[in-house]
Amino acid sequence: MSILSAKHFHDEAAAFAELEAILWPEGPVCPHCGGMDRIYSLKGVRSKPSKKNPEGVERHGLKKCGHCRKQFTVRVGTIFEDSHAPLHKWFQAIHLMCASKKGISSHQLHRILEVQYNTAWFMTHRIREAMRSGELAPPPMGGAGEVVEVDETYIGNNGLYKNFKRLGGFQHKHTVLTLVQRNGQARSFHVDRTTAADVIPVVKANIDRETLIATDEGRHYRPLRKDYKHETVVHSQEEWVRGAIHTNTVEGYFSIFKRGMKGVYQHCSEKHLHRYLAEFDFRYNSRVALGVNDKTRAMKAVVGAKGKRLTYRQAYIAQ
Repeated sequence: MSILSAKHFHDEAAAFAELEAILWPEGPVCPHCGGMDRIYSLKGVRSKPSKKNPEGVERHGLKKCGHCRKQFTVRVGTIFEDSHAPLHKWFQAIHLMCASKKGISSHQLHRILEVQYNTAWFMTHRIREAMRSGELAPPPMGGAGEVVEVDETYIGNNGLYKNFKRLGGFQHKHTVLTLVQRNGQARSFHVDRTTAADVIPVVKANIDRETLIATDEGRHYRPLRKDYKHETVVHSQEEWVRGAIHTNTVEGYFSIFKRGMKGVYQHCSEKHLHRYLAEFDFRYNSRVALGVNDKTRAMKAVVGAKGKRLTYRQAYIAQ
């Protein structure tokens, strides 16, 4: 039986019950005052009548706090707040994005979920927000005996590739710097350029000083030797592996990332690149090799929805 046959993927009441069980494991919590002991369920309440729904629509999961007297649902304070899309369709969208190794386009979601394209587009960006790590200062990667590979790649408009020489190298593309710990996690960043001034601060802020760093022969990595044990492979001389020193792991990450960006999403503006990087990092860091299946991965995304808001204006207008 398919995972998508579960009741919360098709029934709105079941979807609210599922979300409440995930986000409120110890019982309902008022998002306005934090109260827990005097929460009442309001049943039979319907929305205001409209031409499309003259009798209104039943408001599932509606509750009222006995402390502050305000009404709320489990959607409040999450990426689902103020969304007109039914919650069970949100569960479908999250599962499809988490189970698709290279992602799923907004156009495809628009057809599968039978919602408008701009709704599907906004849903995908909100889900990426849930996938994003909320840590302001995440713990450093690596440590004694660990290897972290560092490399950069370029992503941009393929249509400009014909003007490659006229534009001067990769001037027309966006630079992505990725750090991957062997048998561990990945962190990706959009940087302005591949210079030591852009790259080194990111590496120092995210990698433990006891870590062995493996890179290619790029000159912008040379300052790492002052603070880290740093080894390189010389790709220009067709040296790809030297013992335990290689960048094959991070290049494997880039392979999936580029296949998704070029084959599925096809285009990404610079202002949204950080959201796509969060999506690919999330799936890589929750991969099967680390013991995470599709269901658990989707559950992690739902948990990540709590405490995060993204309005249409924030998503649409340049950050």
